[in-house]
Amino acid sequence: MHQTVTQLTDSLVASYARVGGINHLDGKNLPSKSAIGSITVDLLRLLFPGFFDEKPIHSSELKVETAILMDSVSERLEDEIYKSLEYATPEKQAKKDLRSQAHRQTMEFLSKLPDIRAMLQTDTDAAFQGDPAALSKEEVIVAYPFIEAIAVQRMAHELYLQKVPLIPRIMTEWAHSRTGMDLHPGATIGSHFFIDHGTGTVIGETAIIGKHVKMYQGVGLVARSLAGGQLLKGQKRHPTIEDHVTIYANATIVGGETTVGEGSTIGASVFLTQSVPANSLVTFEKCDVKVTAKKERIKTDFQI
Repeated sequence: MHQTVTQLTDSLVASYARVGGINHLDGKNLPSKSAIGSITVDLLRLLFPGFFDEKPIHSSELKVETAILMDSVSERLEDEIYKSLEYATPEKQAKKDLRSQAHRQTMEFLSKLPDIRAMLQTDTDAAFQGDPAALSKEEVIVAYPFIEAIAVQRMAHELYLQKVPLIPRIMTEWAHSRTGMDLHPGATIGSHFFIDHGTGTVIGETAIIGKHVKMYQGVGLVARSLAGGQLLKGQKRHPTIEDHVTIYANATIVGGETTVGEGSTIGASVFLTQSVPANSLVTFEKCDVKVTAKKERIKTDFQI
């Protein structure tokens, strides 16, 4: 039997009440995912003038254009931070100061942009120096998804340090959906960082990464077990990677007590659950690869 639109609507609305998963309609609202996405794009425009714009910017217009964009971003971001603070504030707690707190945290975050730009310059340099296929640093910025992913992570990390609820994770998940790289805003990542190719890379919340670290696609810095659920909150669950470490494709490094010593290399597909000292080479050698000529293989097949 075909249902009418009214019947379909009634059924769906009933599920809202029964199952939940609906934003607060008559009171406080969560930050908007689409608004955060739009703000993130504009923050990238502030970090990389001209690279995320459709029209060219003349040097004579740079200051005015930047001021206009900064004003727009600060106003919109303050509204979203206010929503996140309101969401995280218990009903009985006074909320009269949330707007001033949102303004203060917005200004503090925006004041970090020059420092974030300086850090991203080291990431761009590491990508250019580490990839012989790169034609220029400009190509790295405009064409490498890694730069977008790490730029968003570094911005979100600043908000994470300020304990702004929700927004840092919304930002990095926005970047995750665009780049295939899941870089948690809580992760501490040093300068000159580079993920080549990048797809499938996962870096957990409590991971600590030193300077001049290079990774390839599919690398996971993950927790040993999440069976404890919320009881594990606040504990160090993800590995520490010291300076000048290279981690090849699809390697998985597990656990908050695991440290990869400075100057080490982790081979492809390694599953590492223990710490290794500085200047170690860790490889996976259990899998044998056999290479034979096609003609010999065909002859053997017929003999069988």
